[in-house]
Amino acid sequence: MLLALAAFNAGISLRCVEPMLPQLAADFATSVSAASIIVTSFALAYAGSVLVQGPLGDRFGKLRVVTIGTALAGAAAIGCAFAWDIGSLAAMRFLMAVCASAPVALGMAYIGDVVPRGERQTTVARFIAGSLLGQTLGPLFGGVFTDWVGWRISFAVLGAIFLLAAIVLFVRTQRDWPAPLPGRFDPLAIHASLLSRAPVRWLVAVGVTETFFFFGAYVFLGAYLRLRFDLSYSAIGLILAGYGAGGLLYSFLVRWFIRTLGERGLVIVGGALGFVFFSLFVVMADWTLAIACTVVLGVAFYLVHNTVQTHATEIAPDARGSAVALYASAWAGGQALGVAAMGVAVAVFGYAPAIVVFGLGFGLLGIWLSFNLRRLHP
Repeated sequence: MLLALAAFNAGISLRCVEPMLPQLAADFATSVSAASIIVTSFALAYAGSVLVQGPLGDRFGKLRVVTIGTALAGAAAIGCAFAWDIGSLAAMRFLMAVCASAPVALGMAYIGDVVPRGERQTTVARFIAGSLLGQTLGPLFGGVFTDWVGWRISFAVLGAIFLLAAIVLFVRTQRDWPAPLPGRFDPLAIHASLLSRAPVRWLVAVGVTETFFFFGAYVFLGAYLRLRFDLSYSAIGLILAGYGAGGLLYSFLVRWFIRTLGERGLVIVGGALGFVFFSLFVVMADWTLAIACTVVLGVAFYLVHNTVQTHATEIAPDARGSAVALYASAWAGGQALGVAAMGVAVAVFGYAPAIVVFGLGFGLLGIWLSFNLRRLHP
């Protein structure tokens, strides 16, 4: 439960900036595509930092690393409130991601340590509900605060939430922190050893691909809504929160999904729904349909993602924290690359064609996975 609380804060920090992008572009006299660097910087920092946090969790204790990271993320979030241009905001978001990235990856690894394989996909889904709730509220949080008191106050409040969560984690978990393991700490050697295994390399490739296509498109849906329907930032935030609501719906129905569809069915249906509802999003004539689209897109993503991340918790039991960190780094890196590529695609081709093509990529990934999940077995 406490790890889910930390993941909740990480989820808010990940998603709160999406409805802010048009306002940030206006405040700093730049384009939305240029302002999206604050999304890319967060994802790149996340991708790199978990490569260190995974081995740190294996060596010093996963709960210890999560608690310290959450406290430092609070300080970085408050720093974002004092940014003077897009560059400085991207830099502070980078530092926030370095510290806020621990709860989800190490939380999943901790579940791998204590939950049997047969129960793990359901348990991971329940745990990830904390992050999903944060991601659900993140766009709404960012949109409402941007409308009411400005984006700077948004970051200040987020920092206070992080610091409070860190205090609670410390008080409740400090007695369970293990003694550090002896020996040399060499994360590069650990990851090199893991990447020598073919299943781990496939896992990394899938992690990059799933978020490249899905979040490359999703991050720009808010700007598309603003351009086409001239909605308020609060309305955009509420609509984008549908992704998290869809993920929560998935977590509540996960046993039924697994029993009804099986692993192959999960990834096929998830990919198909992703393509269909990204396409529907750009052709709808009534903006209220966007709410249903984002909810279904959340379900679609987690049908694919939770299947893959469950494999990540079992792919290297001898170095579980490091293996899950590699996967988390891959999907964060994929998001960063996807957002950057989408920014170029939008500038060249426009929102609608780019969103549909990225949605198609996600759909094709689901089909490929249905025939290749065996490649993720240790």
